[in-house]
Parts: sequence; structure tokens; C-alpha cells
Amino acid sequence: MKVKEIINALEEFAPLANAEDFDNVGLLIGDINTEVTGILVTLDTLEKTIDNAIAQHCNLVVSFHPILFSGLKKITGKNYVERVVLKAIKNDVAIYAIHTALDNVPHGVSKGMCDALGLTNRKVLIPKKGKIKKLTTYIPEDIYKKVRTALFKAGAGTIGNYESCSFSTYGEGTFLGKPESNPTKGERGKLQVEKELQLNVTFEAHLEKAILNTLFESHSYEEVAYEVTTLDNSNQHIGMGMLGELPEALDTPSFLKFVAHSFQAKGVRHSAELEKPIKKVAVLGGSGSFAIEAAIHSGADAFITADLKYHQFYQAENKLILVDIGHYESEQFTKNILTDFLTKKFTNFAVVLEDENTNPIKYL
Repeated sequence: MKVKEIINALEEFAPLANAEDFDNVGLLIGDINTEVTGILVTLDTLEKTIDNAIAQHCNLVVSFHPILFSGLKKITGKNYVERVVLKAIKNDVAIYAIHTALDNVPHGVSKGMCDALGLTNRKVLIPKKGKIKKLTTYIPEDIYKKVRTALFKAGAGTIGNYESCSFSTYGEGTFLGKPESNPTKGERGKLQVEKELQLNVTFEAHLEKAILNTLFESHSYEEVAYEVTTLDNSNQHIGMGMLGELPEALDTPSFLKFVAHSFQAKGVRHSAELEKPIKKVAVLGGSGSFAIEAAIHSGADAFITADLKYHQFYQAENKLILVDIGHYESEQFTKNILTDFLTKKFTNFAVVLEDENTNPIKYL
């Protein structure tokens, strides 16, 4: 099993096309053609992480956070980032980071938080835009069903809980082959009028290459006419954060104790307590201050996230309670999510869950 095969599985699980623009995800260090001896799954990649990977015969580290966020002009070992890179390269340990690609899928970071709280009736808090595309193409009547079926198998035509969704209209297509053409219908140099169907299907943006390859392979024309457009529609199943409901409403003190216990948080910071009971809860792992307004507009009674600054707590304005449980605490479940996936997917070598606590923040 090579590194690239592990990467293909991970990118099917959490497509990198869904990651945020600022992020640095994917294979950061290593060769995709290296044979994998074992995988170590971690939240952060530190020197100790590489030591543990070596000790457990793992030459691939799958990390939630990327060790590299910006380019390195020198690698001299003067800081922890450079030392990790040096140690990984010296010991042929590849590093793959998944970060916001996992933030933006419904089975990722937010799911871990919702599971910890037992939230039901879940939906994405901030659906992602620009991630739905539409293919319009023109197909001869005699191969229409064959092409449409092939596109469905490649992932086109899936809308939420529905698949094989399409719309088509009948019409006439015309084309005239130039001297160098090799038409599969009609003759070069002669205008051909062909009964065709116009097919429209939507698909997730990261599938574009596979969808087009399938179109070209299944279509009979030498030159396939098609258009791909990016839609303004939000993808309700992809995006940051999640909104759900507690099994039972809680008063603020009980809710805060429940949250602290659920996330094993040693310190919970929060805005002013509410008079009303808390039932609807929004969550977003990591630094989530940008989603405060979205949480308010969603009608949430509470928003659980991390890294809130002093003045951001004022934004609650008694409309909801803001709860900062800590960055590490909010993302701690990602290791288990990735380990469970990789263990079920690959059974012919070890997938090791890093037991090192990499939280840089300590409490008295």
C-alpha cells in the first residue's frame, strides 16, 4: 500500500476542495509512492509525534493541524516547526494534514462535538457556497441513457438525500466537420442534423475532473459540447459548524457544567448567563468567532467554540450564551474520527492513535 492510496481514501472522506483558502492541507512532507508501514493519527505534529511514529514503525503521520502554514525560507532547526520538518525528512516519515477539509464535512469536527453533547436534528451552521457546479451537455438520443447512467455513477446528480437527479430536453443539434475531423455521426464537410437531448446535472465541485472524464469516455462524439457553471446555491451538507438540539433543555449553570464535563474542559469561559433555558446549540471547532452572527441568526441559545477574544463576548448581547471551551478541547475528537475511518478502510497494517496530549495550554 502506497502513500498515494491512503491519500486517495482520505480525500474521498474529506475532499481537499472543501478546505478553506487560507489553509495548507494535503501531503506536506513525503513521497506519494512510498510504501506505508503504518499510520500514526494525531491532532498536532510535534517532534515527540515523529519520535512516536518512528518507535511504532509508522512512516505516515495523518495530522489534523498542518505543521506548515506558510513557506520556509530556511530549515535550520531554530524552531519547533523546522525541527519537525528536519526530523521527518531524515527518518522518511511522510506528513499529511487534513484540517479544514475535515471541518467542512458533516462527518468531521462538528460531528465529534455534536456527538459529545448528544445533539439531535443537526444541520450545517454556515453552508458553503461555490461548491456546487452544473454540467450541461448534448447527447445523441441513441446513447443518452448510457451517458446519463455513467455520469450518475461518477457522482453527478446527487442533491442532498437524493441521487440520479437530472433534467433533459429534446432538440436538434447541428455540426459540420472540417477536413481534418473524424465524425462519428454524419460525414465531414456535410452539415449533420442530429436528434439530441440536452442533459443538466449538478455535482460537487471536487468531482469535476472525474465527471468530465466520464463524459468524454461515455460520449460517442469526437468533440463533446458541454458547459460547466458554478452555482450560487449553498451546499447544505458542506460547511463550517453545526446546529442541533439537546435532548432536554437546561438552565445556564447546568448547561455549562454539562459542557465542561462533555469536553473534559479544565476552564470554560462564557458570556452573561441567560434567563431562558438552553435547547438549541451551535458548535464550531477551533477559532470560531467569525460564526457568532451566524449562530445568533440560526436561533441558537448557545454557541460553543474556542479562542474568543475579550470584546467578542459582548457580541452575545443576551441573545445567546457564548462558550469558549478551548481550542484543543473542541477538536480533540478528530483523532478518533480519522482513526476509525482508516482502521475500517485499511486492515493490512497498523493504524495507531497518538495518545500524546499535544495541548499547548496548561491550567493551574
